[in-house]
Order: sequence, then structure tokens, then C-alpha cells
Amino acid sequence: MTSVATPEVPSPSALSNAGLPAEARQISLADIAKAHDVRFLLATFVDMTGKPCAKLVPVEAADELEAGAMGFAGYAAGLIGQKPQDSDLIAVPDLTSFTPVPFIKEGLAIIHCDPHVDGTPWPFAPRVILKNTLARLAEQGMQAKVGAEVEYFLVNKNPDGSLTTADARDDSPHPCYDARGVTRMYDHLTSISEAMNGLGWGNYANDHEDAAGQFEQNFNYADALTTADRVVTLRYILNILAEQRGMTATFMPKPFTDRTGTGLHFHLSLWSGAEALFPGDDGERGLGLSELAYSFIGGILNHAPALQAFLAPTVNSYKRSGATTSSSGATWSPRRASFGGNDRTHMIRVPDDKRIELRSGDGSANPYLAIATAVEAGLDGVASGTDPGSPSGPGEAGPEAHFLPATLLHAVEALRRDPVILASLSGDQQIGRYYADAKEEEFLSWHNQVSDWEIRTYLTSI
Repeated sequence: MTSVATPEVPSPSALSNAGLPAEARQISLADIAKAHDVRFLLATFVDMTGKPCAKLVPVEAADELEAGAMGFAGYAAGLIGQKPQDSDLIAVPDLTSFTPVPFIKEGLAIIHCDPHVDGTPWPFAPRVILKNTLARLAEQGMQAKVGAEVEYFLVNKNPDGSLTTADARDDSPHPCYDARGVTRMYDHLTSISEAMNGLGWGNYANDHEDAAGQFEQNFNYADALTTADRVVTLRYILNILAEQRGMTATFMPKPFTDRTGTGLHFHLSLWSGAEALFPGDDGERGLGLSELAYSFIGGILNHAPALQAFLAPTVNSYKRSGATTSSSGATWSPRRASFGGNDRTHMIRVPDDKRIELRSGDGSANPYLAIATAVEAGLDGVASGTDPGSPSGPGEAGPEAHFLPATLLHAVEALRRDPVILASLSGDQQIGRYYADAKEEEFLSWHNQVSDWEIRTYLTSI
């Protein structure tokens, strides 16, 4: 994940050596850290909600980290399939993910870890889940490349709990691409851009998005695991650097009722080595895609309602996807499982013949789970030869297109009815049911709270 000078690192398979003596390894984590003048390591993994969990490890203990000596109480860490009585989660670092972040703190680096329990990769851990999906894809001679569009708001939280845009002058109903808004946030945006480029991610655009206070900063696509790691890392970087400037960076899908919500769009493609598998001669359909690409699209569309439990995994997600308009005039959030050409109203947009853009995900999505479940859905379409039909026209959806779930509870119910997506987490329906139960509980916890809307609507209505 970093482009700075690093001693030669062995392949990921050679790095799955937790517990081996130092002399049996080609290179150690301590060696890499010292080569970058790193003094402390954030040994990081995320739970199923995407919360980053970490221990701050001094470089003097890097060998212990690499040997599998850093344990976490998994139940305390968050939603990750553990009970208080269970064995520790052991953070096993992936050396290829080593990322110095001196712009956060001099001498600090992040390293992403795969949680293990009793010597085995923990199947509830999101990074392990994605790696299991990618291993299945590799068995079929394919690899996934992914790009991600990370959107977010910069806000301030007022004493009464309300939110205001961090830039008080950023109040236009049509602020998208506003050069003045970008300039006022120049210091923040350029610090993030320089951080990404210093890490070799290839930041190529920094935009004011469609809502007041909303921004997007893009980087080059990569293999699926690297991109998921980078999304997690970028969220952390954005959070910390915004805090240092007295702001809050939020990925909450819909922090303002009247504004466009925050998406997390994924650009997906399948490859066999250096060969792109999505381009093809599709005749009258006109998008330049192969039959494999159409089957992959068909699989995602068939499983779209269940996928939304991972692509839009919070109560707040459905305030975004259920909105009919915004102050700018558009929500940019699909409501039907349709696909088409270069048209941002569809769930799947096909901007060119090498990739598809999955547009129904939002800022609360866990990138590991979102990518894993989308790939599993696409592979099911490939295995069954699914035909998604003809592309829909601009702003249209065919009569067969699924409506996307109206609430998180609807998404959970769709997940429970879909055996393919229920089993898409490490191939185990039990994990899918665990996730569904947790999300139902999240919905009911929200539903059981009396809101201001209910008081305004019902207090004297009878």
C-alpha cells in the first residue's frame, strides 16, 4: 500500500507465518518498520460495522505482533461473532499492507491484520471474509479489481447535538464542483491528497460533492483487498486530520434531511492475469460487454435486495435511499435494481466496457463485506448463466427490476430469504444469520426510541 522505499517483501502466502521463529522468515515487520523510521504500529482490523480496532504497538514489540502474541477480547471489540467467554482474537499482521502515516503522527504506521482464533483465521472477521471470497474467485482463474469513491461530510456538532456545515459559507443548494468551496477547504483537501499520493495511491481528483459540506477524494483502483484496506485507512486519515482542524468527517449516509446523502460507489472488474474479462462483443445490447460480464451483472441484480443489508447497513442508510429529492434536485441513490449505460440513476452503471459501477452502497458500508458479497452475487450469476436482459434506458427500470428495500428491516428480511447471500460470509449461513440478527436488533433499537417527529405528529392529533 505504500510507494516509499521498502525492503523486498515476500508474497502474501509467504507471510502467513505467525508463530515461526524470526530466522524462518524472509523479512520481518520490525525490519520494514525500521526502514521507514517507524516507532509505533497501529495493528488494525475492523468489526462487521466497519469500526477500526487497533493496538498501538512499539516497534520493539513488532516481532511479538508478527508471532501472534497480540490478543484482543473479541466481544469487547464489537460485532465480530464472539462471546465474552471466547478465546482471544489474535491480530496477525499482513506485511504487504504496511502503511506509514507520518502526516498523522511522526513515526506511526498502520498495518492491517487478519484476526485468528486458536490458530485459525476467524471467519466472522471482515478482512478474512473478503480473502475467502477472493480465494474462491482465484480457484476459477479470476481476480477482482476494485475502485472506490469515498464521499463524506465535514461538519461541526453544536451543543444541542445538531449538525452544521464546517464551512459556514458553504450553504448553497447547488454547491457541486463549486471552486470557491473547494478553495476554502484547500488546506484540508490538499493534506489528504498529499497523504494519498505519498502512499502511492494515485489521488487524481478532489471534488465538492452535491450537498453543502460534502466532498469526495478519489484514488486509483487496485486489487480488491488493497482497495478495501485503503478505504478503511482513508476513513481513519480523514477522521484524524479533520479533527486536527476542529471538524468532524462523517460517513453517515444521511446527516441532513434536505441534502444529498453520502455514497460509497464501487467500480468492479474481473481479470484473468493481465486479461480484462468484461470487454466483449455484445451485439445489440450496445455496452461492449462479454457474456461473463452480463452474467455477473445479472447475479448482482438478482440478489440486490439481500445485498443492501451490506451495501446500506444502517437505519440511516434508508433515509438516503428512500429520499425522493434533495435541495439540489436529485438524490443520486437508486431505488430499483436496474442497469444501463453511462447513467447515474441505475444501481449498476456501465461507464465503459472494462468495469461496472455499483451505486447502491453508502458511506456506512464495510468495504470488505460490501465487496465480498457483491462478488459472491456476481459469481452466482456467472455460475448459473444469468441473463439480465437488455440495459434500461436513461432514468428507466424494467418491470422485472427489484425494488430495493425500504428500511434496514426489509433488507434483513431479504437477506434471510436469500441462501446465496446468507452463505456469502466465509461460506457459512450461520455467519449470515448472526449478522442479520444484529442488524434486526439495530433496527428495533432505533424503532423503540420516541422521536421528535412522533411528538409533533401524534401529541395532539387525537
